[in-house]
Amino acid sequence: MAAHEAQQHEWAPVERGRRRPQAVREVAGRRPAKLLQLGCLGAHTPDDKSGAPVPFAPVAPLGSTAAELAERLVAGDKRALARAISLVENDDPEGWALVREVYPRTGRAAMVGFTGPPGVGKSTLIGAIVRNAREREREVAVLSIDPSSPFTKGALLGDRIRLADHFLDPGVFIRSMASRGSLGGLSEATLQTALLMDASGKDDVLLETVGVGQAEVDIIDHADTVVLVLMPGSGDSVQALKAGVMEIPDVIVVNKADHPLTDTMVREIRGVLSLGPRTDWSVPILRTEAVKGEGVEEVVEKIAEHREHIRSEGTLEERRRRNLMNEVMELAAVRMRRRLDAAVKDDPDVQSLLDEVVARRLDPASAAAKLLERETS
Repeated sequence: MAAHEAQQHEWAPVERGRRRPQAVREVAGRRPAKLLQLGCLGAHTPDDKSGAPVPFAPVAPLGSTAAELAERLVAGDKRALARAISLVENDDPEGWALVREVYPRTGRAAMVGFTGPPGVGKSTLIGAIVRNAREREREVAVLSIDPSSPFTKGALLGDRIRLADHFLDPGVFIRSMASRGSLGGLSEATLQTALLMDASGKDDVLLETVGVGQAEVDIIDHADTVVLVLMPGSGDSVQALKAGVMEIPDVIVVNKADHPLTDTMVREIRGVLSLGPRTDWSVPILRTEAVKGEGVEEVVEKIAEHREHIRSEGTLEERRRRNLMNEVMELAAVRMRRRLDAAVKDDPDVQSLLDEVVARRLDPASAAAKLLERETS
């Protein structure tokens, strides 16, 4: 995790208007490892007559308390934000204290979620949208969730590769996070991380789920606007249009629209949407070629239009209330499960109860009822 933080945040932001060292301009776009090496050791620039290394701007040491870290985070310190996310992701008590400290400053950023099957171009589309936002001088944070191996528990965290063009932009914060076995396409710490990004002053927070199937719809509990990204020609398109993900989007994007089956895909999507309930918002179906930047401007406009719609209708606060309620219940359920696991782990009475189940003298539901009755009495 320390290496992960360093990759993103060992570089201090370059002040607006200041010229980057020539070495930084030359290595932009290369591997992050090379950039990190230059950032740690200093860079030799052609303009430097002495040949001595030119060090980068110093990075302030981490605060020793949650209050100090919160103060730096709210001031826009990217390294403090990275540290805060790590604390929350690792379920550190200091992380929860930090969220409590900055929570009153949240609620200002636009939360946009991107979901869809693997390989449809979600990361590339997000990269194009980030570029559009930066042209309008908006501060952006991106949280990409990568799947964890069910066997080794590891994750490649490779979604950031498509965002390499923005690594050196001081107005962009990028974080990858493993799902750690969480179902639904997101990680347990997703909403807490999004709140920290919001509190740090970002205008837009973009959430990218893992590649999803038909039932991973947790993104609806975290975003103000949900964008479903699909692509034509990926096999039986009916599978992508089944109930589940098709019921949650506010905007649908058919990426890689240069494919000859794009028109067919759009017609099938329209047919599925026509079977759903009528609402005040008509879900737009947009065509893009994210790798070329085509159609991205229209996607940005529809996202903004949807946000204005739910704000004017009064449903933005309703969505956020629902999202926060679900987060409260989820956190309570997780903590109760951990407490129960710790309480019964070495309890001989529980082991005897389990023996009864194994011997088929007691069914699992009755055993669970007895266990809950004992723990809540």
